Amino acid sequence: MNNKIEKLCEIIKTSNNIVFFGGAGCSCESGIPDFRSANGLFNERLNITFTPEQLVSHSFYIKYPEEFFNFYKAKLIYSEAKPNDTHIALAKLEELGKLKTVITQNIDGLHQEAGSKKVFELHGSVHRNYCTKCNNFYDANFILNSKGVPTCTKCSGTIKPDVILYEESLDNNVITGAVKAIAQADTLIIGGTSLVVYPAAGLIDYFRGKNLILINKSTTSADNKATLIINDNIGKVFSEVMKIF
Repeated sequence: MNNKIEKLCEIIKTSNNIVFFGGAGCSCESGIPDFRSANGLFNERLNITFTPEQLVSHSFYIKYPEEFFNFYKAKLIYSEAKPNDTHIALAKLEELGKLKTVITQNIDGLHQEAGSKKVFELHGSVHRNYCTKCNNFYDANFILNSKGVPTCTKCSGTIKPDVILYEESLDNNVITGAVKAIAQADTLIIGGTSLVVYPAAGLIDYFRGKNLILINKSTTSADNKATLIINDNIGKVFSEVMKIF
């Protein structure tokens, strides 16, 4: 075990209110890639080039609903994905009373599947889908098994994923809860994110605690503020950490 992992373990041992803030890198080891790899989809069919951000925008959902759901089902729902070492370690640290909150930019629900109880999903979840007319609930399997644009079995309204699309605002209650958790934390661990997606990334500015830890393969915009930086695979790091706990 290297010195940085040892230091991380020591910080965890001496902390009583840890908050974890995670991004896409947390789910990569579960086989969920970054959706931005889908650049140029629908070029032939619509004769228009769309960026990945446009494909998951509110405008695209409204204007091209069938193409939106084709992309959504193919690139954003991974029903076979299972929690990896990161998710499992965080759930264990919560069980031990060390970790108080998980704040995630991911929409896959793997933190809850691993056993984490207090999770703020900044960008929503693929596991929650609602009719835009009557608000009837549908799970991810219903969306996956739908043909074309999913419609409500009760009122025939269009079903929309409870996912924050580009051009849509984050949920105020989720933001408020996340800000409060970060502001009260004595240790903030940021993992699997380069902190480039706003406004989510700006939430870490509310941290006033003692230890700011960054675990990411590449550098981030918060490196100059960190107590500890570990440029490595986040699953590998937490796998080593959990040998101590």
